[in-house]
Order: sequence, then structure tokens, then C-alpha cells
Amino acid sequence: MKVFLDECVDWRLARHLPRREVRTARRMGWTAITNGELLSLASGEFDAFVTVDRNLAFQQNTNEHAIALFVCVHPRTASRT
Repeated sequence: MKVFLDECVDWRLARHLPRREVRTARRMGWTAITNGELLSLASGEFDAFVTVDRNLAFQQNTNEHAIALFVCVHPRTASRT
């Protein structure tokens, strides 16, 4: 499984995903790319997209992209809007 870590995700998360091919936005040279374009690029090369951007699913039509979207939420910020 190929996993893409958005630039807002700490790259050290990759250490906790053994037996997965993990790439970061920085490593791919995809920093400062808009979310829509980033989803399109990632869906062409990866199986999963990991982010902490809780607004991504509301700002983009994620059903248009053939990629699993994982939004990581910290318990302290889970109830915030």
C-alpha cells in the first residue's frame, strides 16, 4: 500500500506505518499545492491520503478521487469546528 502524508502531517508518522510505502508532500515536491490539485496528484500515485485538514472533505469533492482519505484528529481538538 502506498500512503501519502499531507504537508500538515508530521513526517515521523511514517515510522509507525511499517510495510507501507510512505511519501510526504515535501519529498514529492508537492508543497504549497492547492488541495484539489493535491488530491488529483495523489490519487494517481497513492492508495491513501493522510491529513489533519478537517475541512478538506468539505472543500473538495473527495468522491471524484480514487484514494482513501484519512483525517487525523487529536482528542483535544475533536470538538472544535
